[in-house]
Amino acid sequence: MTLESPQDTRLASADAGVRRIAILDIADAQDDDDLPLLTAALRDDADAEVRAEAARVLGGWSHPAAVDALASALLDADPAVRASAATALGQLKDASAGARLLPWASHVDPAVRSAALRGLKELRIAAAAAPAHAALAHDDAGVRREAVGVLGWLKSVAALPALARLATADADAEVRRTATGALGLSNEDGHATVLPALLAALRDESWPVREEAATTLAKLVPPGALDALLAAMADDAWQVRLRAARALGRLRDPAALPTLIEALAHPMGNLRKEAAVALGEIGALAAVPALEVAAADPDPEVRKTARLALARLALVATTSVSA
Repeated sequence: MTLESPQDTRLASADAGVRRIAILDIADAQDDDDLPLLTAALRDDADAEVRAEAARVLGGWSHPAAVDALASALLDADPAVRASAATALGQLKDASAGARLLPWASHVDPAVRSAALRGLKELRIAAAAAPAHAALAHDDAGVRREAVGVLGWLKSVAALPALARLATADADAEVRRTATGALGLSNEDGHATVLPALLAALRDESWPVREEAATTLAKLVPPGALDALLAAMADDAWQVRLRAARALGRLRDPAALPTLIEALAHPMGNLRKEAAVALGEIGALAAVPALEVAAADPDPEVRKTARLALARLALVATTSVSA
């Protein structure tokens, strides 16, 4: 005769609160022998809160049985349980779980498909590229967003043309923003593919898309972005102006000096700070007088940044004389 464990006893209690506490105790113990108890609770417990708790706890296991149980729970009748299962799948860290999750990335239910793709994104397994690429054309915007995330984290260069199309043409602003960020995986060979899309995204009607475009341009610093970034310094959204200033600094093109020097007098301290950083990165001595004024700025962060930029320019001047 097999003796029941305390967990067995409490999970059989008529009180749902007792069953939830038992699940939390199993989580604390992290004993693989208790895994069948959790999967059974997630599958069979009559109380949705207990099932949701079991799903949350199972997120700490990358065991195949845990993955199977969580994936099945994406079809639970209760939305809170489905949400907990989806979140738990996104917390998986063991790539071996990917094989169990892959079939769900093509499920007919968009919510299930989205959750599976989200979990696969974290696992970063190469086999996820194919279902993610197929999902880029899905009718559901949430599925497309998760698919973009998978391909971005996988650094799938082959997906760049499709991502560029989404960045400019998708009907959903968040898909466009996510795709714009994913274009940052490009290398120099891919700049010709992604630059037109990034420049178009910098004019998008949605400011988060424009901000993402400026951020991505700062990562890639592709030739041909200067004029668009200078124009973005007058964007209605301050977030876009900040990212554009940062990108101009990384481009290191002296043609940006007048615009950045003008930004040193902007009412917003964060923009003055970014302009000072950018001027230091460009390294043109013509910026020294404006930076000396900024070194006495009322904002201590601007003063600090301007002085650092001046120190950098002093080093540039010393190096030039030595040469």
